Amino acid sequence: MTASGDVRLLVVRLSDSFGDFWPALARDIGAALADWTPAAGEPPASDAGVVLVAAGGREADVAALLPQLSVVAGIPIIVVGAVGSYRLAAQIVAAGAADYFSLPEDRDGLRDSLAAAVQRRQAALGRAALAHLEAQAHAFRDIVGESPVLRAALERAARVVPHRDATILVTGETGTGKELLARALHYGGPRAAAPFVELNCAALPGPLLESELFGHERGAFTDAKTAKPGLFEVAQGGTMFLDEVDSLAPELQGKLLRALDQKAARRLGGTATRQFDVRIVAATNADLAAAVQGGRFREDLFYRLNVVALELPPLRERGDDVILLAEAFLRKFSAQYQLPQPGLTPEVRRALVSHSWPGNVRELRNAIERSVLLSPPGAFELSGLTVMPARSGAASALPFPATLAEIQRAAARAMLAAAGGNRSEAARRLGISRSRLQRLLEGGASPDDTDADPN
Repeated sequence: MTASGDVRLLVVRLSDSFGDFWPALARDIGAALADWTPAAGEPPASDAGVVLVAAGGREADVAALLPQLSVVAGIPIIVVGAVGSYRLAAQIVAAGAADYFSLPEDRDGLRDSLAAAVQRRQAALGRAALAHLEAQAHAFRDIVGESPVLRAALERAARVVPHRDATILVTGETGTGKELLARALHYGGPRAAAPFVELNCAALPGPLLESELFGHERGAFTDAKTAKPGLFEVAQGGTMFLDEVDSLAPELQGKLLRALDQKAARRLGGTATRQFDVRIVAATNADLAAAVQGGRFREDLFYRLNVVALELPPLRERGDDVILLAEAFLRKFSAQYQLPQPGLTPEVRRALVSHSWPGNVRELRNAIERSVLLSPPGAFELSGLTVMPARSGAASALPFPATLAEIQRAAARAMLAAAGGNRSEAARRLGISRSRLQRLLEGGASPDDTDADPN
């Protein structure tokens, strides 16, 4: 849509026949006018509402041209020629056009068809605008939490939301909500009415991943029975979310960098370069700067992706957010499974706060869902986590270890219990080696005992 709100009529000129007619036609149907000729290169990544192909004497070239107009897919393509032939009209429609008119005899029919197409487009844009406003209002509502570290990250994200072309790199541990933030960036911004397309770069081997990104033509490889558009084409006008971007093979890193720099890509087995208009949001739980230093990730691609860096904090650093999230998940899964919604007991709250949550929000979500399903009727009991006992009585009455060695041994035992008896996990959480954990448990480690290998 144009700045004034008009739907744009894109005239594709194969000939100059009836050239003086198009401006008047655009005014009659209430559309803004733009034009393009194949000699100008690839068709624009247009915001056109209707495409009109002015064939005038070159009707035989239309079928070959229509696939080039895929960048404006989803809107009607109407062909105008000088030959009034039903057979020709049928061939052109079969090739992908919405309709065919011959001039001058079908002038009124052409005008009526274009006017109807413009009205449908205006209605669709109106619905999209309403959806966009609603999405903006609720884009960040699913990100639960009030901790200062989370609010700081979200405030930084909010500043970049209005800028439709800014490339964003979201970092954070597994399960911190990187995809959720990517969706909020999309649906809260100016691209909300266009597609949000996600791709996990670690989920497919290199050749299949390349085909997913860039698409392929028929016969490009053994199983390519039909042509397939790439995700850059599918995401036209919207957002491409590249998760686990650190998993890209070096060769594919180079191809991605070239596509981002040129804002264009070529399908596997194809010769045509297709322009795209897509915002990139990439995500990783790895240290990309370290990967660059280690030669595992291209430095130029790192800088291309890291225009705006957003880091999500781990759940263990978010304080009482764990309680807010647990309550939100408890409401969600109680309603989903049509079960009573009990409250969180003080013991459960203590367990939630004391747990280190190495899997972050994803681990918490799974723990709450599992517990909702396994708890007895009318109660909520955490399943799979160790509930810390409630404190009672005076502090002097507590069984407190007398020496530093006893304190360390008690901490080791408590962490082992919290890790479900997994000694490697308990050692990881304590930041010590497995052998040192073993010595602590057996009482053979002194307070100043250190690890030769902290890993």
